[in-house]
Amino acid sequence: MTICAKEFENKYLADYAMKSCVSRGRTHKEKEHPYRGCYQRDRDRIIHSAAFRRLEYKTQVFVNHEGDYYRTRLTHTLEVSQIARTIASILRLNTDLVEAIALAHDLGHTPFGHSGEEVLDDLMADSGGFNHNLQGLRIVDVLEERYPDFSGLNLSWEVREGIVKHSSFHDRSPEGGDFDYRMPSLETQVVDIADEIAYNNHDLDDGLTSGLLEESGLRKKKLWKLAERGVRQQYGKLKPQIRKYQIIRAMIDTQVTDLIEETKSRIMKAGVKSVEDCRGLEYKLVSFSKEMESVRLPLKDYLMDSLYHHYRVVRMSIKAKRFIRELFEVYLNNPRQLPREQADKISAAGGSASGGKYGEDKKRVICDYIAGMTDRYALDEYKKLFDPYEKV
Repeated sequence: MTICAKEFENKYLADYAMKSCVSRGRTHKEKEHPYRGCYQRDRDRIIHSAAFRRLEYKTQVFVNHEGDYYRTRLTHTLEVSQIARTIASILRLNTDLVEAIALAHDLGHTPFGHSGEEVLDDLMADSGGFNHNLQGLRIVDVLEERYPDFSGLNLSWEVREGIVKHSSFHDRSPEGGDFDYRMPSLETQVVDIADEIAYNNHDLDDGLTSGLLEESGLRKKKLWKLAERGVRQQYGKLKPQIRKYQIIRAMIDTQVTDLIEETKSRIMKAGVKSVEDCRGLEYKLVSFSKEMESVRLPLKDYLMDSLYHHYRVVRMSIKAKRFIRELFEVYLNNPRQLPREQADKISAAGGSASGGKYGEDKKRVICDYIAGMTDRYALDEYKKLFDPYEKV
């Protein structure tokens, strides 16, 4: 017997889970599928988008050409999705919505990680700035072109809200526009925490592999020390690579377990019975316990001091900012150096004036173009424009 999305959600999801049958809908009216819910369709639209494919060659911490082993935005996104789905299924939340938000949460990222975002925000200071959450929304609302009747992917309101209200250790969440200032859905909250769990732990992995981090420093942190002790008691002596993997795996499991138990407790104490109850609170329900936060914080501080502020990472960051700044300025000074599609958008908008097909000015068109680049494409473009011996 085939069961449709609506029947499944009503039967298996918690009362406080977001159900597709009560979605606020899409900007452009579409006939929904009889068996597939709107969030399932949103997930598939995201996976098939050009912006999603480009995540494969966008930096997480280490620039793409430094090695095939290191995480990219794409592998990070898949790890976030996996962790978030596990959490959501235990909490009886909408895993389709969670997966769609998780897969879309980094679509707006620039090449070269947060360095790219920082320099674009500075360059766009007098033209609305740059925020990767808002850029992600712009991608799914405007920049992706796949359908004859509308621009963008025409995603449901709840997925778009999840993109805009995504917030974690590295992110700031803009508010306003089509979205109110209340708490986001529990599904969005789950993705936020899954994002933190994923990047903290895989940055440890990549940091150790690169030699920028040393286990001697990690052994001073309680969360690592407890995981290492458990792995040693269970398996005894292991090869270094396997031992590292098992320790990080144990750390993720410990954090996810704590998060699920603490969130269950907070939901029960708050007495929430609906999505609106959750939105009406002044605090997030999806959270770690105080005890877990106390052991996670020293590890995050260690990553900040020893990895993100390591001189090699700082050098990469400054070099990346220089690449993007110089690309932006050369395009701005002579937009005819842009590919035809981008140059036509500027012409349609009347040069520097706002009001083309998408309402962009010259700077916004250039910003969209650079933000959409992969690390590899940005480096190739830089060589074409500044290396006298490189073919253009």
